[in-house]
Amino acid sequence: MSTTVQIDLPPSLRQPGVDAPMIRRSILEWSVFSLFTEGRISSGKAAALLGITRHTFLDLLRERGIAYVNYNDEEVAEEIEAAGRLPTALP
Repeated sequence: MSTTVQIDLPPSLRQPGVDAPMIRRSILEWSVFSLFTEGRISSGKAAALLGITRHTFLDLLRERGIAYVNYNDEEVAEEIEAAGRLPTALP
């Protein structure tokens, strides 16, 4: 099921090279990015909503400067502790 939303765009966005399909795609991407960063959808669901693979979605996040992993202080401490338990050299 899809929902149609009407948005009034300022004239500055309606310039040569910026067409309706491009604007629709950008709005969809940023909506999905927002849902993902808020933890409301998974990366797999986000990719499916955009019609791309999960790997491509993760690449898009990187290209847009959006963190894939967002640890809180406790999670960072746990990761550092776990890394400290790893062997320092391969056998």
